[in-house]
Amino acid sequence: MIKVSGLTKEFLQGQEKTEVLKGIDLNIEEGEFVAIMGPSGSGKSTLLQLLGGLDVPTKGDIQINDKFLNRMKEKERTIFRRKNLGFVFQNYQLLPTLTVEENIAFPLHADGKVTNERIKMIHELIQSVGLAGLNRKRANLLSGGQQQRVAIARGLVNNPTVLLADEPTGNLDRARAEEILGLFLKFHRENKQTIVMVTHDIFAAGFADRIILFKDGVVDQVISRKDGDYAKYLANFMA
Repeated sequence: MIKVSGLTKEFLQGQEKTEVLKGIDLNIEEGEFVAIMGPSGSGKSTLLQLLGGLDVPTKGDIQINDKFLNRMKEKERTIFRRKNLGFVFQNYQLLPTLTVEENIAFPLHADGKVTNERIKMIHELIQSVGLAGLNRKRANLLSGGQQQRVAIARGLVNNPTVLLADEPTGNLDRARAEEILGLFLKFHRENKQTIVMVTHDIFAAGFADRIILFKDGVVDQVISRKDGDYAKYLANFMA
């Protein structure tokens, strides 16, 4: 599904180059739920931006479904992103004066896809994320947890190949965070949705199949649910 090879990203600060990613190699399987963790400045959010086609690497390749994202021109990358990738952000990034239904439908307007079939899908997503009856409620009147549910539905409305989530529970208390993570797990298990989630919270990361730990721009450690010490590792980390 996702293959990252020799991925390097440098930023120019004045006359100095800062290497944020240092030759990352990474594979993510179709239908896998992966959490990326690491301290601030470790490169995890930069990786997510590159996977989302929001930026291009200095060196290396990013393949999603055998398509080289980094070799596309900007317009090609925009179209690919729109058709294949879904995004969920920490700050929701909803349009406050639009309704729940209008916010979820927003990504469809770019491709002229607001058909009766798509409207039906929007209504099903609203049900799936637990917002039944709130279709016509404005986003600015929702709680934080409800807004994040709208953001998840919006991220899924294009039936994306990959759902990318950047600190999706960062603004929520533990109870609301657990609800949101339960939704990710639901779509992951029921629809085989591939999810890549950046998080600083080991509780959130514990919902994933694999945790990839970043440190100083490289992959420091990978812990898989298939490993016998997965639960022990989480318990020690949270202690």
